[in-house]
Amino acid sequence: MSHADDHAGTGEGTRRDFLYYATAGAGAVATGAAVWPLVNQMNPSADTRALASIMVDVSTVEVGTQLTVKWRGKPVFIRRRSPEEIDASRNTALTDLVDANSENANKPDTDASDANRTLDEAGEWLVMMGVCTHLGCVPLGDGAGEFGGWFCPCHGSHYDTAGRIRKGPAPRNLPVPVAAFEGETTIKLG
Repeated sequence: MSHADDHAGTGEGTRRDFLYYATAGAGAVATGAAVWPLVNQMNPSADTRALASIMVDVSTVEVGTQLTVKWRGKPVFIRRRSPEEIDASRNTALTDLVDANSENANKPDTDASDANRTLDEAGEWLVMMGVCTHLGCVPLGDGAGEFGGWFCPCHGSHYDTAGRIRKGPAPRNLPVPVAAFEGETTIKLG
């Protein structure tokens, strides 16, 4: 009997074929069992996923004050600006700015005008990462610096009332994270 006859239905080759398929299947299962933990360990941990977005109650924030919250291990400034702060920021020409990009994750590829950096149309709410873009220090707020916004005490960067760099070594504006109102008094970060 030839080798061709074994696979032609005589039944002689079926035992060998079964062993090949069973060995290949067992090898595939063993490989999957060994590789899965390596792939799964690259997923973010539960505490990291839990911090992906947070809700912030801003009902107690008065006009002209700010709230600082921690999100993803970094401070976030949530400022309820006064009409004077809004006017000062809206009356600044883009040509006076060091960085003309908005640095706003909600409105990418826009200029640094005040309307492109605020959370609401009226310009009352400003949400920014509270980390200086020079070397990562936390700027001081509440009208600090020469432009009425924030001042970084580490190396002297001055930000205006919209968080835009105006003077000092910082190369970029304070970034605006993904944020949106979830109701009248709750902001969702992330």
